[in-house]
Order: sequence, then C-alpha cells, then structure tokens
Amino acid sequence: MSFARRLLMVAALTFVLAGCDDMMDDLAPSGEDRRPAVVLGSVGPQVGQIAPDFTLDDTLYTPHTLSTELTSARAVVLYFTMWCPICDTHANHMRQSIVPDFPDVRFFLVDYVSGSVPLSRSNQVASGYTDFTVLVPTSDSFTRLYQATMGTAVVIDANGQIVRMNEDFLDGNKLRATLEALP
Repeated sequence: MSFARRLLMVAALTFVLAGCDDMMDDLAPSGEDRRPAVVLGSVGPQVGQIAPDFTLDDTLYTPHTLSTELTSARAVVLYFTMWCPICDTHANHMRQSIVPDFPDVRFFLVDYVSGSVPLSRSNQVASGYTDFTVLVPTSDSFTRLYQATMGTAVVIDANGQIVRMNEDFLDGNKLRATLEALP
C-alpha cells in the first residue's frame, strides 16, 4: 500500500471520528446510568415503577394477563429468551434450582423473537421446555414496553411493582435473593 493511500485512509478515519462528536461517549463509556429518574408509583419498565399490564397468549393459545396472574401469586417472573445456548442454560437453571423453591411465584419464559405462536411452540418443544409456560408477543411492542431483551429477568411483586430487573441472569443468586425478600 502506498504512502499516499495510507495517508488518505488515516485522514478519512480521522474525519469520520471527528464527525462522531456526539457519540464519543459511546467510544469511552463511563458506566454511568443515564436513564431518567424513576417516579415511584408511575407505570413503566424500571425498578420501582408499576409494571405495565399486558395480556399475551402462551404456546397453547391460553391468554395470560399480568394483573390476573398477580391475584393468585406472590410475584411474577418474566424471563426473556431467544432459545440460544445462554438462554437455555439460564432457563434450565431457573427451572431446576429456583422454580421448585417458590411455588407461589408464577414463572414465565417470554419468547420475544419467534413472533408467532406456532413457531414459538416449535422452539419450546425442540428446546425441551414443554413444562414451562412460554408467553408469545406477536409484535415488538411488548419488548419495547418492558425494554427487555435476551437474558433479562423481570420480577414483579403482588402489588404490580417491578422489584428487580436483571439484565443478565448469571447464576440466579440475585433472582433468588429478590424472591426470598418478597413479603
């Protein structure tokens, strides 16, 4: 590569990065939480807010409404899965190590990627989760409503308040501690 070509590439790269003035914080993240402050008792997707109510069908076309589920449970746990190996590991750990210890909590997998009940049912069966209730949003509005993606576990208490939103399930210790602390 000639010197002139290298110089031109360096100049182009410098020009592109200089145009990213508003995005420089993305190149050097601070780790600072920039989400807006939570107004306790308001409806929204953040910890401390009232969870937005919803009705979703499961893979057997049975509708589940959050407010109805909460009338007979201490809490509802939503685990957002995309049927990948990481989600499978987390969901399997939850099924074997956490669900049995909390019979008064409703656990749901949320298949936010399949987009249809038949496809979600096929993925559920192929992945070995026929014993788990899988909710199927058929549009991305539900995912936007909760601002959740792969591996997110949302814990909603009996009052409808989001008490934990864990962006990564990891080993389940935070989920277990949250469920043990529920009234």
